[in-house]
Amino acid sequence: MKYNYVTDLRPSIKPTQQHSPLSSQYMQDGYVVLDGLLSAQECDELRQRMTDIVDQMDVPQHCRTTFSTYHDEQLKTQGNADYFITSGDKIRFFFEKGVFDDKGEFIVPRQRSLNKVGHALHAYEPLYKKVTHSPRIQGIAKKLGLVSPVILQSMFIFKQPGIGGEVTPHQDATFLYTEPLGRVMGVWIALEDATVNNGCLWFIPGGISRRMVRTPPGTFPLTDFIGREQTYDDEKFIPVPVKKGGVVLIHGEVVHRSAENTSEESRHVYTFHIMESQDTRWSPDNWLQPTEELPFPPLYTK
Repeated sequence: MKYNYVTDLRPSIKPTQQHSPLSSQYMQDGYVVLDGLLSAQECDELRQRMTDIVDQMDVPQHCRTTFSTYHDEQLKTQGNADYFITSGDKIRFFFEKGVFDDKGEFIVPRQRSLNKVGHALHAYEPLYKKVTHSPRIQGIAKKLGLVSPVILQSMFIFKQPGIGGEVTPHQDATFLYTEPLGRVMGVWIALEDATVNNGCLWFIPGGISRRMVRTPPGTFPLTDFIGREQTYDDEKFIPVPVKKGGVVLIHGEVVHRSAENTSEESRHVYTFHIMESQDTRWSPDNWLQPTEELPFPPLYTK
């Protein structure tokens, strides 16, 4: 399926338009925190549903993939790489380091083993689909001036207590590249309090310096990076704690990271990415591609 897409919410909103306070803050800072998107009960329901999914998960041993943001640790085997690159229209499981023995058996409780579950919860899980397409999310998108947004992917991120891995500084447009740049927005919903102690997000402005791309068919690894990540001044990062039920809107070009979780509290998050599809080109080199089974679904529903 062809997607004729591109990015930047800033040029997509004409200078003569009346900006809402939400869009003005988003354009200025590259992120916005909104409290109370979900109720405590809604958060607990999403977490309970994920507990049920994990209890029932059946993951082949060769696909027990450790997820890492470090390039030299990513997807070291063909099976692991294929498991990841074909996960865009499926629900698959990605694990923290050190949760398997040398035979691929769990050495920690499975509920404490996962880094994330992705990337199509929004399509196949009714509770997650309901939240993704909720009037509240649609209303936010409309206030930001999005005309024809589509949903690219979704993830449940665990940030496990004691072992939740670091997410190194990055921009989402590195992995979800569009022309023009900036049409992708992350919607990051805290299902528990996200604090400095358990690995909240930290932000700093910046531009795109590298891209994750598919390699030519028949070659391995299946993905590679073009360019190098910049070195960022740690002192410029700003911590962004979020209360349970709050949401962070993340511009595709803003630099962000999170530290390891060394606390005794998890930091569960449901997150998904939206792209403004009007006048936008989705790169065919991106690791994530729409499929016949799951084209990128429109956010707005009748």
